[in-house]
Amino acid sequence: MAKIDKIFESAVKLKASDIHIAINHPPIFRINGNLIEMEGVKPLSKQEGQELVFEILSEKQKDTLNTKRDLDLSYEIKDISRFRVNCFWEKTNVALAARIIEPTIPTMDELMMPQVIHELMMLKQGLVLVTGPTGCGKSTSLAAMINLINKERDDHIITLEDPIEFIYPPKSDGKSLIVQRQLGTDMFSFAQALKYVLRQDPNVILVGEMRDLETIAATITLAETGHLVLATLHTYNAAQTVDRIIDVFPPYQQNQVRLQLSLFLKGIISQQLLPKKDGGRIASREILVNTPAIGNLIRENKIPQIKTVIQTSAEEGMFTMDQDLKRLFEEEYIEKDVAKSYMATPSLLN
Repeated sequence: MAKIDKIFESAVKLKASDIHIAINHPPIFRINGNLIEMEGVKPLSKQEGQELVFEILSEKQKDTLNTKRDLDLSYEIKDISRFRVNCFWEKTNVALAARIIEPTIPTMDELMMPQVIHELMMLKQGLVLVTGPTGCGKSTSLAAMINLINKERDDHIITLEDPIEFIYPPKSDGKSLIVQRQLGTDMFSFAQALKYVLRQDPNVILVGEMRDLETIAATITLAETGHLVLATLHTYNAAQTVDRIIDVFPPYQQNQVRLQLSLFLKGIISQQLLPKKDGGRIASREILVNTPAIGNLIRENKIPQIKTVIQTSAEEGMFTMDQDLKRLFEEEYIEKDVAKSYMATPSLLN
């Protein structure tokens, strides 16, 4: 077993979420949100750090890392786990950050997703966004959502990922045909893959990340053409998400984009991970469902008023991040100081 495999295996046994390799430090694991040094390992020298990282790279991947200074890949240790890996340079040294991918896809019930998300997954067309900061569980939530569709619907699902994380079961274990494409090996860009995806007879399309104007425009167009499209953005809440999408476009296109979103955006799930009282982490969420009231606000460019509608639309399955944080505290999942530290309005718990 390679030296880095032993480090990865130790991280899995300790139930870490992330692994960091950097010189002048021992390997560091993120466990329940905290960074903890691997026991019994000395700080890595420049040569030791580079040897560890290069152990998992092909010659082509080493060339890419050396020329582009960043590299994303997926890595697997059989019978242990899969990993989403980013290799990069820092202070002229090679470093690595790896996310541990759970071997089994959790169910939506295990992730405590509300019923309204189940309903969104039964739609035949439209755009559903999962948003939040890096490391907030977006990929895990999307995997659970895709797996629900797989169990409930006879669909062709195409995922566009960078890199592939969860491996979905074959059609014999579900109703859907799931095809997974990875950036760099199966496609050259999200935008190019989206350009041709309609020729592949999809029902559901997962866009790993809407990272530029071309990708966002293509994603919105697909949602208009009779497909259910799931995608991610690095935004904190629903209103910020709508603003981010519109602001990407030049001013002369923004009214058209507002109209498109008002019609074809179906929901936004914004989430973050918090430390639980009894250890582990739990997601807090904000849910937006595109009701006529929300659609009007988007179309009329009254985005700041979205939060007020969410606050008062519990019967539609909506709630704000602060409302959900308050619920998690009242149901004794999280400590009061944790809830307040993540709230936009901490006085709600005074």
